[in-house]
Order: sequence, then C-alpha cells, then structure tokens
Amino acid sequence: MINPRISQSISDSIAPKQAILDNPDFLFRIQQAAEMITDSLRSGGKIHFCGNGGSAADAQHLAAELSGRFYFDRPPLNAEALHCNTSYLTAVGNDYGYDLIFSRLLRGTAKAGDVIVGISTSGNSKNILKAFEAAKEMGVKIIAMTGETGGTMKDYADILLNVPSTDTPRIQESHIMIGHIVCELVETAMFGKCTL
Repeated sequence: MINPRISQSISDSIAPKQAILDNPDFLFRIQQAAEMITDSLRSGGKIHFCGNGGSAADAQHLAAELSGRFYFDRPPLNAEALHCNTSYLTAVGNDYGYDLIFSRLLRGTAKAGDVIVGISTSGNSKNILKAFEAAKEMGVKIIAMTGETGGTMKDYADILLNVPSTDTPRIQESHIMIGHIVCELVETAMFGKCTL
C-alpha cells in the first residue's frame, strides 16, 4: 500500500505552480525579473543572491546557474550568493550581528545598476531586509522571492515574486521553478543558442 501522503504532497506542490501558470500578471513579473537581470548584466552589473537555510541553498543554486551554465556552454555571468564565504559570515555575524551579514557584503561588492535577489518564504528575514535597505541607498535593483503575503520585503521590491502559498516546502519548490525560468530567459537573451 502506497502512503497517500506521497500523492498528496505532489498535488500540494502542483497547486501553487498551477496558480502561477494561471496568473498572467505573475508570469509578466517573471519576465520582468529576467529582463532586469539581463539589462544589468549587459551593462556590466552583478547579480547578488541571498537567503537563509533552504533559501540560501536556492540562492547559491541560482547564482551557480548564471555564473556556470544552464542549458548550454557559454561565457560565465557575474552572479554570486552572498553567504558563500564562511570566514566572512562567521566574523561579521560574531562582530556585527547576523542581521548585517548580507548588507555589509553588499556595500563592499555592489554598485548602482546591480540587482539583488532576496529569497525568503516569510518575506520577513531581517538580514535580507537590511540588504534591501542598503540596496535602495546604493541604486541596486531589488527582486524579492517570497511566499503569499510578500512580508515586509514587498515594501522594498522593484519586482515581487510572491508564490501563492503559505506552506514553506511548497513555496521553496516554486521558487526554484521560477528561478530556473529566469535563468533560461537570461541565458537565451544574452547568448541565444551559441556554444563555445
């Protein structure tokens, strides 16, 4: 006998994705996010990703899709997750406080015209909000990937991608789907289908 929770979890994962698919405004915002990132990269900008826990894994995953490759061989794109240097992370977390780990690094590595992508299922992660505050001051564009309400991050976002769910695993599954779509659109816009 197959545990019915397996089928239920798959159905639960499909539901927010179907809601996104059925929402032309949300689809347009995904397109806008890809265009914002593409415009920044074409102008010599950098894409900064940040998140905590599973969202940190998603941030690192998506940065790697851009800086490495997605569908085909091509030159690398300037993208990085802000949490990857553990010596920096532990030093700043210890000396200045965990809330400042992203904003401090952003101030040292970003410039006007860059893009920050903050990923948080609640939309209320304090360290991402601090990074968004710094981004506003610096002229860095902001994409927020959140759950249904958008949390406080929605007040800072130039583009809000708020998955229509309050269930953390289901939100994260939709975040990586959205991120993959954005990476595909950016890669194609930058390089077409060329190979090295």
